[in-house]
Amino acid sequence: MNIDVSQLVFRYPSRDFELRLPRLRVEPGTAAAVIGPSGSGKSTLLRLIAGIQVPDAGKIQLNDTTVSALGEAARRKFRIGNIGMVFQDFQLLEYLNVEENLRLPFRIHPSLRWTSAARRRMEELVEGMGLGERRRHRPGELSQGEMQRVAIGRALMTGPRLILADEPTGNLDPATGDRVLSILFREAKRLGSTLLVVTHERKLAEEFGQVIDMANLPMEETR
Repeated sequence: MNIDVSQLVFRYPSRDFELRLPRLRVEPGTAAAVIGPSGSGKSTLLRLIAGIQVPDAGKIQLNDTTVSALGEAARRKFRIGNIGMVFQDFQLLEYLNVEENLRLPFRIHPSLRWTSAARRRMEELVEGMGLGERRRHRPGELSQGEMQRVAIGRALMTGPRLILADEPTGNLDPATGDRVLSILFREAKRLGSTLLVVTHERKLAEEFGQVIDMANLPMEETR
């Protein structure tokens, strides 16, 4: 999926923060990293691209769809069908086990149908992420790395054309972080999806084909 952002302006009403991004383009199938200091707008950019938040000005286009021009319901529908989001705090439901958390998008979105193909996809993700022996465990019984893999698996369940991951290795030890990143690269390549990852670890950014450094935007464009 192609990402094309132009003349983006976003402000939080209750905070002294303004994000200005004159131009950003990510080609389909690219693995891109968004880096920069805390408070520079990395996570905000991901939420704007996903349509969770709406810019004050400018345009966000994903393939032929101008997401920034859609209403809330249309943005949600587009996100469900095209985007997989990995949140920084996992957002797993504590009362559901691994398989149930993976299946959650199909339970809450009527546009998604639970089919034999979806069930096979779940099985592939459970095994491919090394969660086979943990499939009946709930989040409270999992390690940080296991919970992150469940969160990634849930984001991948619908076969998204765009994968957005917010600090997916931030709370993990280096070995587990490397494994999580390898899973993201592997699955994005297998799906032919565009991958956009927020990270504060500049060393990790070296593994990506494109790096978007929020700190190196023109000084008058972000503060």
